[in-house]
Amino acid sequence: MFDNVEFERQEKSRPAATTPTAHTMDMADLLVAYLEQMGVDYVFGVPGGAIEPLYDAIARNLRRGGNLSHIVARHEAGAAFMADGYARETGKMGVCVATSGPGATNMLTAVATAYANGVPMLVISGQPALPSFGKHTLQESSCTGIDVLGMFRHCTRYNSLVSHPMQLEWKLITALQHASRTPAGPVHLSVPVDVFRAPSNVRAPSYDMNSLLQPVALVDDNGIERLRALLARARNVVVLVGSGCGESIHSILQFATLKGATFVTTPDAKGLVSPQHPLYRGVFGFGGHGTAEAALRDPSADLILAVGTSMGEWNTGGWCDSLLNNRMVHIDESEEHLARTPMARMHLRGSLNVIFDRLVSHIQQENPQDEQATAHRRAMRELSFKAWRTSDMLEAPHAYFSDATPIKPQRLMKELGELMPHSTRYLADAGNSIAWAAHYLQPRDRRMGERRSADGARPRDLGKRRSTGGWLRLTSHFAPMGWAIGAAIGTAAGNPHAPVVCITGDGSMLMSGQELSVAVAEQQCVIFVVLNDRALGMVKHGQRLGGAEQIGYELPATDFAALSRALGGRGHTIRSAKDMQALDIKAICNYPGPTLLDVYIDPEEVPPMGSRLRVLMNDGQ
Repeated sequence: MFDNVEFERQEKSRPAATTPTAHTMDMADLLVAYLEQMGVDYVFGVPGGAIEPLYDAIARNLRRGGNLSHIVARHEAGAAFMADGYARETGKMGVCVATSGPGATNMLTAVATAYANGVPMLVISGQPALPSFGKHTLQESSCTGIDVLGMFRHCTRYNSLVSHPMQLEWKLITALQHASRTPAGPVHLSVPVDVFRAPSNVRAPSYDMNSLLQPVALVDDNGIERLRALLARARNVVVLVGSGCGESIHSILQFATLKGATFVTTPDAKGLVSPQHPLYRGVFGFGGHGTAEAALRDPSADLILAVGTSMGEWNTGGWCDSLLNNRMVHIDESEEHLARTPMARMHLRGSLNVIFDRLVSHIQQENPQDEQATAHRRAMRELSFKAWRTSDMLEAPHAYFSDATPIKPQRLMKELGELMPHSTRYLADAGNSIAWAAHYLQPRDRRMGERRSADGARPRDLGKRRSTGGWLRLTSHFAPMGWAIGAAIGTAAGNPHAPVVCITGDGSMLMSGQELSVAVAEQQCVIFVVLNDRALGMVKHGQRLGGAEQIGYELPATDFAALSRALGGRGHTIRSAKDMQALDIKAICNYPGPTLLDVYIDPEEVPPMGSRLRVLMNDGQ
């Protein structure tokens, strides 16, 4: 056992740096050992005095041949955004760290984003030594100073101060389980510097986290039988695919195909499917397609399966009654999500994999006559879909094919979808970037739905977490500007073999663009596509469409290509579709560093943001 007097004595007697042996391991070393055990590759953060022992432990581990490394962000919010992107790409725990005081508070917005979007993340903040609590020490952020624990309480699944070294291992295990279980999200441990440096009473992790964090398959047998009875009576089923469907998308699409059911996606689930799937009717929600809402409003659609969706504003079209009605069955693993749909005909909570595997198995066991009828219905729908897919799904198809200068943002999305390799990960930032990408980005040959890992190979162990983000990632809740910039770097860290495209605005780039230099330092192939219209675009168009005063949206002319070169990256200025087509995409994707495309878009093109405007005009009702 240790008390504060013992801490002070040890701090005075220990050398500045100690290489742990079988007989000497700090608590910081134990934390690093747990992260290594879980297969975490990177810790994202910004060093500082109170968190320095953790960086010391990482350095010692690297000298011993360990695999856990670190990536230094330029701002702590960027570090947490990077951990977010890494978690989505790899299926592993995202880890971000910061020193006490302002280091911790700088992470707050990014941690809140992970909380709102259900991203598992371990957040570690430092604290001054325990004996100095209450003495107004530099950057104190304990309960006696600027209380960061109080701040993180509202945006974490677990949140605790480690006030004694004997607490660290147990609290770490507790936190990691909270981060991984449904509802997943960030957890926060605040660790004083002397606790980090205290000798560990164990020489290695006491527990196997990979075993403890194995997913638990919740099964409601009676609920599945009730759903099967509803499906047996249904003539026309529509499936809404939400972002929580990543691990079960294969079974869900197989169900839709066998059932002859059309499907739509929420904006944050668009990347889970191929835009060319014959049963796909588009995105429903913010930036969505009229064809998706028409599929839900179709009078013949007597059952809507809403799967793996949180039912927030952006993924319900502003709580649109085309979805939220008594034809809907809400299927989800999270009780929090189900609580938002009291109007649903039925709620089914449980493992999406188990539910849809059983539904598929049941359909496959039906007699051949039923299978023939299903195949005929599916063929008829596929034929009708092919007749209107390109011309009717897009809000402004003329702009999508336009050769005008400056380039239409719709045409830019077309070029990005056609020019980039099939393995590309796209991330869209908050605001107009999401609207343009959700509606118009249509990359070709996206064969989604197979049980494959992030690099395209079949996973060896389906029990282990894997990438569930799909080819397009965005934030549908909280949605801060600049998220995609940091998250793109985290994505590239998690999968260095796939090009990463960050679609962002000039406002977001001015807010968080300094993180581009991280991609320079890490030699990452990240393509930053800046929609340059000299404005906070969503603010500008929202004010115009809503009849508000035109104020506060203008931005100064900025040469972002030059800014990228100043930070050590490459930069190209794009004004037309021809400029895009002239790019050497192969060279860009093979370059060990970031490339920025400063795209001067037509500033008068209005993004598809009707659902957002409707909510603002109706005060959220």
